[in-house]
Amino acid sequence: MDVSRAVIQRLTANGIDTVFGIPGKQTLPLNETIGTRDDIRFVVARHETAVTHQAWGYAETSGRMAATAVIPGPGDMNAMNGLKNALNDCTPMVHIAVETEPEIRGGDGIHETPPDTYDNVVKENLLVDHPESTIAVLEEAIAVAETPPKGPVRVGIPKNFLAMDVPLASPAEYSRESVTGVADRDIEAAADSLAAADEPVIVAGGGVRWAEASDDLRRVADRLGAPVVTTYKGKGILPDGDDGYVAGSLSGSASPELLELLADADAALAVGTDFDAVATRAWDVEVPETLVHVTLEPDDLGTGYEPTVGIVADAGAALAALEDALADREVAADDAVDRAAAVREATGDRLEELRGSSPPITSVSALETARDAIPEEATVAVDAGGFRVWGLNVFEATGPRSYVNPGSWATMGTGLPSGIGAQLANPDDDVVVLTGDGGLMMCVHELHTAVSEDLPLTVVVFTNEDYAIISDDAGRNYDLSEGEYEWANAPIDFERLATSLGMRAEHAETPDEIQSTLASAIDADEPVLLEVPTDPREPQASDWMSE
Repeated sequence: MDVSRAVIQRLTANGIDTVFGIPGKQTLPLNETIGTRDDIRFVVARHETAVTHQAWGYAETSGRMAATAVIPGPGDMNAMNGLKNALNDCTPMVHIAVETEPEIRGGDGIHETPPDTYDNVVKENLLVDHPESTIAVLEEAIAVAETPPKGPVRVGIPKNFLAMDVPLASPAEYSRESVTGVADRDIEAAADSLAAADEPVIVAGGGVRWAEASDDLRRVADRLGAPVVTTYKGKGILPDGDDGYVAGSLSGSASPELLELLADADAALAVGTDFDAVATRAWDVEVPETLVHVTLEPDDLGTGYEPTVGIVADAGAALAALEDALADREVAADDAVDRAAAVREATGDRLEELRGSSPPITSVSALETARDAIPEEATVAVDAGGFRVWGLNVFEATGPRSYVNPGSWATMGTGLPSGIGAQLANPDDDVVVLTGDGGLMMCVHELHTAVSEDLPLTVVVFTNEDYAIISDDAGRNYDLSEGEYEWANAPIDFERLATSLGMRAEHAETPDEIQSTLASAIDADEPVLLEVPTDPREPQASDWMSE
């Protein structure tokens, strides 16, 4: 059978209906095959860096995996950024890299890079050595990507294999299960420790989202009377806001009140998180001595914090088992909602001085106003940057798949590509991208992709004409000027830029203008960019929230 046809058939057989990439001579056999089918779509990006971020946004907001396809060398290496982002976030993806032909490998063929170059940015790096094994290797890659903890898997397929017509080995069947069940002894010990606590707390990460265990988490929080602190990747697994269990997000800008909630608790349940150095400030955040840690990765246990009870299990299975165990125990804790509300109120009080309507407004005002204008059921894709750090404190996520932002990799330039992936995965939903001007300029070419693909997403760009979070540190801690990395002397006209790419563009400077203009943009059945200038001299969230 023709190898390229078999590759596409194998993708669709696994429910993959979207491939992101930039075509090259090496990928054309795959593109030709996709063009003959109506059950799979090839989305052409404008830069390979965006390709893997688009697939990441697709998976993060839908729970379904997408594929990527790139040429050797430059295409593959440009895509590495997004592969590492997906690896850190445990986001499934199958990355098809068209490889140099085996007979000239090592001879500096065009775009050649050694296949092992990519070993450290993917969950697994598989190379097809013989054309007959192509489909078997591809099926293995898809299964590995979908097996928790999920992640990106690279499949190197030599260029000349794709055009061959050879007998193909049938793929094996894979269970896609990494661990099953939960140790009864560990659950009993965890239930004993948590039920005895007067002020327990829960730290919840992205593993809860991928386990689709938000309801289980809510029930355990209610049973324990434990407020929930989310990680970067956990934000949204339970809705933020009033009358909820979520006290806030653990980050470099977490308020003292949130940190005190963790430090003063007498027991903690950490579930679906690896306690990475970014969220915990290199493990400087104090957590209770009594700690129950649930993770799929055994190596996570004891990294940064020593657990009282360590449980290697799926977050959903562990939470369900824990709920059952707690049903037979008397729990002494107070109401979780009240404890969470007290932290949110204190955090809100810290922000009052930054709320205002006179231009240029702060990121706090801009983000809170944007939240009011964006429908609760909309999907929001958030870039990295100074505004995102504020957003962790003030922008309320409304559900498990409603908010996508990079985790510990924290790469800029993800917002727009991930929004494109989100819109393709959720064509009937409103999708809003929140980005800064620094982040948008790292992927501004993808505005054209949105227009070309006729995607009705809304891009909100907060402009301060500065890499402000860097300039702030440069001016305070180094012998550099306060605005060392600003470009106010060379301003970017984002309205004209977007218009030149075929996109409708708007401008808003006050909360009232943002409210009305953003609502109109979201209602429009076309891609729209909204520029919102913010104060380039506003304080940075990590500084302001620590005072």
